[in-house]
Amino acid sequence: MLLHDTALIYGRYLRQSLRSRFTLLFGVLMPLLYLLFFGPLLTDLPLGGEGSSWQVLVPGLLLQLGLFGASFAGFSIIIEKSQGVVERMRVTPVSRLALLLGRVLRDATVFVFQAVLLVLAALVMGLRAPLPGVLIGFAFVGLLTVSLASLSYALAMKVRTPQEFGPAINAMTMPMMLLSGLMLPMTLGPTWLDVLSHFVPFRYLVDAVRDAYVGSYATAPMLYGVLVAIVFAALAVTVGTRVFRTAGA
Repeated sequence: MLLHDTALIYGRYLRQSLRSRFTLLFGVLMPLLYLLFFGPLLTDLPLGGEGSSWQVLVPGLLLQLGLFGASFAGFSIIIEKSQGVVERMRVTPVSRLALLLGRVLRDATVFVFQAVLLVLAALVMGLRAPLPGVLIGFAFVGLLTVSLASLSYALAMKVRTPQEFGPAINAMTMPMMLLSGLMLPMTLGPTWLDVLSHFVPFRYLVDAVRDAYVGSYATAPMLYGVLVAIVFAALAVTVGTRVFRTAGA
């Protein structure tokens, strides 16, 4: 029953996304601009570690796509609450977990599709990476989207207006972006900043995807990244489901 309900909700929201092709393409615009206008600046610079500058930048841009896109996914719930959609769903027998999973799996599908477009553009720009590493990167984007979208929907169920939601999301995403080494490895910074970044779970995902893009799979960063991604996703879905239940969604 859970699978049936999840597929039902997933299909409903995926059809909404497919009807808005402009939104699908526009979502990848910011990482694509970084790729086009920031990437060439890093060519031949000593960034540390293995691989080319593209193998450092593109993994960060992939996770940036998931970070900002999924974090703001909750805006749709606020709109649905104002239109009475959430109220109508509350009286149905559909599983509350399915109401969450259907949404976040739609988000994961959309952002992995955008990640594919970004990687294709990066290949044209000069990226060279092993296929298994690229696929691992897509898996991390999917897991990150599930995690952050779940928390985003949970927060959106608690707030009343977009004016409350937006600043709260910005306050959480900006430190994650700055301390995770999305654009450049944190090892290039001062020691205190590198140490501080290890308290940001997002950094472990970035390091893992960068290892994957140079063909290093059996490494400590990869292990830490996988563990953090899975645990974070499990906790986020648990929190999101609990909020959906208590909020009557």
